[in-house]
Amino acid sequence: MKRSYLIKPLVDEQLPEIAFGRGVYLYGADGKEYLDGSSGAITCSIGHGVREITEAMNEQAKKVSFVYRSHFTSKAAEALAEKLAELLPGDLNWSFFVNSGSEAAETAMKMAIQYWQEKGRPSKTAILSRWRSYHGITMGALSLSGYPERRVRFTDHLASNPDVSAPYCYRCPYQQAYPSCNLMCADDLERSIRRMGDENIAAFIAEPIVGAAGACLTPPPGYYERIRAICDRYDVLFIADEVMTGMGRTGKVLAIEHWDCLPDIVVLGKGLGAGYSPIAAAVASDKVMKPFQEGSRVIMSGHTHSGNPQSAAAALAVLKYMDKHSLAEQAARQGQHLQEQLKDMQPSFPFIGEVRGRGLLIGIELVNNPNDMTPFPKHLKAGAKLVELAFRNGLILYPASAGVDGGDGDAVIIAPPLTITIQETAELLKRFKRTCIQFSQWQKEG
Repeated sequence: MKRSYLIKPLVDEQLPEIAFGRGVYLYGADGKEYLDGSSGAITCSIGHGVREITEAMNEQAKKVSFVYRSHFTSKAAEALAEKLAELLPGDLNWSFFVNSGSEAAETAMKMAIQYWQEKGRPSKTAILSRWRSYHGITMGALSLSGYPERRVRFTDHLASNPDVSAPYCYRCPYQQAYPSCNLMCADDLERSIRRMGDENIAAFIAEPIVGAAGACLTPPPGYYERIRAICDRYDVLFIADEVMTGMGRTGKVLAIEHWDCLPDIVVLGKGLGAGYSPIAAAVASDKVMKPFQEGSRVIMSGHTHSGNPQSAAAALAVLKYMDKHSLAEQAARQGQHLQEQLKDMQPSFPFIGEVRGRGLLIGIELVNNPNDMTPFPKHLKAGAKLVELAFRNGLILYPASAGVDGGDGDAVIIAPPLTITIQETAELLKRFKRTCIQFSQWQKEG
């Protein structure tokens, strides 16, 4: 076998080679067909091989593919920022473009800290976050991430620890049930602010629906309204990390719109470029930007490829395509249907502990014993096994974390492109059911 010089997730792993993609399908060099049930890493939201996007990228490349943000602006970047201001709720009007969700999260952190400097309150520097969260793999973003499996190798180098409980109703950390719980998990933010001192807190960051670290943990009604009220009470900015959830994935442009809550800064990625070109953004409100305009006029952040016109042209074409085909609305319809079908499978496959999420962002938590929600022992790698079996069946799933904090637990995410049809959904379910039958046999033998 020919030697590879490419570092893989498992350094010398032999992975199949993909030849091309069309819609919700990928095709290997060996001819095998894969149904992309996770949109890659919940990224390829409009599917593969969309001609409108590649044509827009080609046209931009013929004009100019790079300008440095300190020297020039570009029509593509300006148009993308304008389109986002049109699409996003409230006064979220100011876009800072970067290359990845991790960079966007760190840019949002810097915006929040500098906002308070511009306001004459420089002691407000801490960023609060939740356990069961993931904000990126760079050191700053990882410091905010309540994802023990990804933190463990770098613990001594991380600047902070998450301090707020996650809205994990299936395994409530307070042993309560909604609504009698009175949203104790949301009130935990107030406890954290008071313990650390509001004079030291710049912002609170949260994924509206927890992605990789919680397999689509979806807070109950009233949760983010309570979070917003607490942030306002203590002069703390609220950052919504919508890297995985944003741009139509949950049935709305932003997942936070499922609640009556407007963030001060939004972090975008993944679905913004839909896998066609690397791009992400930190989008700030008029409120956040006003002190900068009246003060230093500088946000101390930036990258060589920030505002890259090639990526901006791709993202703009993606957003126009989503508008044209009403993909957020389609995600809501298809997601409801897919969730219903998956829940109908639970009696046949009791290892499916909970099906949760919104739109086409669906998490499945696995349990070894459905009666007491006992998770699979970590050493069995049950989630990885389910993903492996699905892959053999030509279905791509996304591995996720769930279960008992710091211990056992497995989950997967199903998040196909928003373009998926009812017939393609039926095929996804067929392949997933076949996978579940095989997983049940593995569980019995184990």
